[in-house]
Amino acid sequence: MSRPRVGVVGLNYWGPNLARNFDELAELAYVCDLSPELLERSAARYPDARATADYGELLADATLDAVVVATSVPTHYALAKQALLAGKHVFVEKPPATRAAEMDELVALAAERDLTLMPGHLLLYHPGVLKVKELVDAGELGDVLCVYGNRQNLGIIRSNENALWSLGVHDLSVILYLLGEEPSEVVAHGRDFLTPGVEDVVFCYLRFPSGKIAHMHLSWLDPHKMRKITVVGTEKMVCFDDMELERKVTIYEKAPWKRAESYGEWQTRSGDIHIPKIATDEPLKLECRHFLALVTGEGDRGKVADDGAMVVRALEKLQLSLDAAGAARP
Repeated sequence: MSRPRVGVVGLNYWGPNLARNFDELAELAYVCDLSPELLERSAARYPDARATADYGELLADATLDAVVVATSVPTHYALAKQALLAGKHVFVEKPPATRAAEMDELVALAAERDLTLMPGHLLLYHPGVLKVKELVDAGELGDVLCVYGNRQNLGIIRSNENALWSLGVHDLSVILYLLGEEPSEVVAHGRDFLTPGVEDVVFCYLRFPSGKIAHMHLSWLDPHKMRKITVVGTEKMVCFDDMELERKVTIYEKAPWKRAESYGEWQTRSGDIHIPKIATDEPLKLECRHFLALVTGEGDRGKVADDGAMVVRALEKLQLSLDAAGAARP
């Protein structure tokens, strides 16, 4: 297959980054947005791409292979569904839907038509996260006991999605990727301090069938900017810190060791600290390459769609727990 012809829809925030990569890796055939200003800006940068505010124009083009959806979250499901029905492969920014039933519908449509439905879970393509996954799968950490994520910042305060859906989707996708199983129990608590009905601070607990647990601290109200995931094993522990420039992954030879015979308490073992060299490849470029490979018939199209559905199911369950906790507050 020749270079796939791709149309990027949504040019406000993340869309320009996607357009840049697909222009380099494929044939950027369309840029689409309702904003005349954004369209004009993209048309000037990509003169060979057709600039249009009419989404239907993309879908009607039989020569267009794929649609990339980077619009606001509430529009993802409808736009992705229209593209699949039009026979286009779809890359859609996270989350592809806000309800599990909607996501299941998209997955089924893609499977029926043998099309790619790929959610934009960027961190799954980060070389640092890939290194952590390698360590987990190789048993380097021993048995994984728990995973916890910290994703905090002062702002950006959003009015159309809470910290769970805006921030939590990042860490949740990584946790499910690392553990390779779906949570059997989830609990979420949070508060809407700034915007009524939109929680800006959220704490999540997840328990898995294997007995592993995970925790996520998500906040727009924090003095620190943190993007950190820690995996605790019986033999070693590892930390992925995306705020570090050169120390993205740190492996600690620390673990519970044995009970002291004299008083029965656990002793700990502390050994070397290892900082592996991590490739500096742009995660977004790796992600776009993977999508294009799926479009051209390489890899498992069904897996990326199913993995995305697992994330949406967990998000929906966490939101239900968050709603219940909020309703119970006096």
